[in-house]
Amino acid sequence: MNGNCRIFVGSLPWAATDDTLVELFKAHGTVKSAKVLLDRETGRSRGFGFVEMATTQEAEAAIKALDGSSYEGRALKVNAAKPRE
Repeated sequence: MNGNCRIFVGSLPWAATDDTLVELFKAHGTVKSAKVLLDRETGRSRGFGFVEMATTQEAEAAIKALDGSSYEGRALKVNAAKPRE
């Protein structure tokens, strides 16, 4: 994961919040930040977000544990976030 502790989380339910992400990920380590991206027009979740873990090891453990897992009937897509362009 080359030192990147940022994780992309996709396929989130519309009701997901930043707190939802913290709850999902804190079992796998220290969550430094969690952000669900919101639609500017509606203020509703866009269905994805980003989580930053304290260490690469924690990030890798969270990805392994949560990718493909079911949350509120949706299969989550969890992987290392690509660096911002």
